[in-house]
Amino acid sequence: MRSYWSIALMVAAGMAAAVLIGFYPMLSQAPAAYDDEQEGFDTQLVIKFSHVVAENTPKGLAAQEFARLVKEKTNDRVKVEVYPNGVLYSEVDEIDALQQGSVQMIAPSFPNLSELLPSWMALDLPFAFPTNEAVQEAFQGEIGSTLFGQLERVNMVGMAFWGNGFKQFTSNIGPIVHPSDLRGQHFRTMRSKLLDAEFRLFDMRTTEMPFNQVYRNLENGTVDGGENSISNIYTKKFYQVQKYLTISNHGYLGYAVLMNRTFWKKLPADIQQQIEEAMEETTEWANQNAILMNQKQLEEIRNESRIQIYTLSPEERKEWMNAWEPIYTQYESYIGTELIKKIRKLQQKYSEYAPAPAAS
Repeated sequence: MRSYWSIALMVAAGMAAAVLIGFYPMLSQAPAAYDDEQEGFDTQLVIKFSHVVAENTPKGLAAQEFARLVKEKTNDRVKVEVYPNGVLYSEVDEIDALQQGSVQMIAPSFPNLSELLPSWMALDLPFAFPTNEAVQEAFQGEIGSTLFGQLERVNMVGMAFWGNGFKQFTSNIGPIVHPSDLRGQHFRTMRSKLLDAEFRLFDMRTTEMPFNQVYRNLENGTVDGGENSISNIYTKKFYQVQKYLTISNHGYLGYAVLMNRTFWKKLPADIQQQIEEAMEETTEWANQNAILMNQKQLEEIRNESRIQIYTLSPEERKEWMNAWEPIYTQYESYIGTELIKKIRKLQQKYSEYAPAPAAS
């Protein structure tokens, strides 16, 4: 009896196998091994986009808009997963994560890139860009293309420049009107030798600090103040733990939107084109939105807080430009003479107060 049931089971199994082979011939043709070169060609591609600011900032909103447009333009073949507020990686380690392929996109601020590629310090030179028009000319012209061209050797592709806004001073010590007002203060700075040197020129103390730690250290008095765009001062509520705000426009806070080069090169040409179209539309919207947000949020800071706000006069801006002139000479060998010349050209075009080059 046991032999009969064994034979019956074998026959049933054989018939089932024949049915599967007969009706699903493609099953026998499946590849024996996984090929990462084909990843996502027939399924949804996922792009992990990590950044360190809040979702309601210019960069946070731009990342969300980019994700929406990519989904629309690729007909849902590509999904951009946005991770804000440093939930995946901080400013300190996001570039390494991108290079290693742990994420596919990041949008670091310029100082964080300058640690890897010193020429990027050009974008952090004091008063490099007198107006928003100068900023856009830099991003879209020779300065931007020169800097993006250097990314290939570090396994990155430059997709776009996104603006956040001009940087302003905040402090708990007193109003900042003249360079001498900074003497003795302790400022938080981003990770940049150039930015550190800018403030140490005025006999200050500086501490490099990740963005998400700034509020707590301003609140407890570990540092006296710092520099940031209005949108960051507003969304992170720095104005609630600072007494003085100076509208100085002394530097520009922007982001380089970067893709892992190895990942990018594996994408089909049609998907690359659709992503580029989404990025172009996002960038145009994002840079205009950043200007509007900074204007609106400055008024909200005026209405919502007791912080004292001072705006530098043209003559006072000229005083600051002259005081910071030695930084251009000090960092020319790191940045490159040609990039410095291009910055000078923009300054002369957009500002009547642009200082003459320092004597060598």
